[in-house]
Amino acid sequence: MIVAIGCAAAFSLGVYAVLTRRDVIAILAGAELMLGAANVQLVAFALSRGGDGAVVSSFALIVLVIAAAEAAVGMALVVTAYRRTRRTLVDEFGEVSG
Repeated sequence: MIVAIGCAAAFSLGVYAVLTRRDVIAILAGAELMLGAANVQLVAFALSRGGDGAVVSSFALIVLVIAAAEAAVGMALVVTAYRRTRRTLVDEFGEVSG
């Protein structure tokens, strides 16, 4: 029960960061927080139901790898956009093409 409340709080903070921040790095951090909270909740729920630890661990590892890939691609895009425009705010990326 306590894990569920903590994961819900972390997920809510991630949603708040994604919806309210204008900086691309803060938005990526919020997305990572949401993925991490969902991953912890998934493992806690499966283990509390008496699920197989190997299946849960493999699925959690897949989610972790996807989160790492998302962070790597997102940061690569941010670095490239910053080098071209010297800006990191989402509102200023309307004219990035070209």
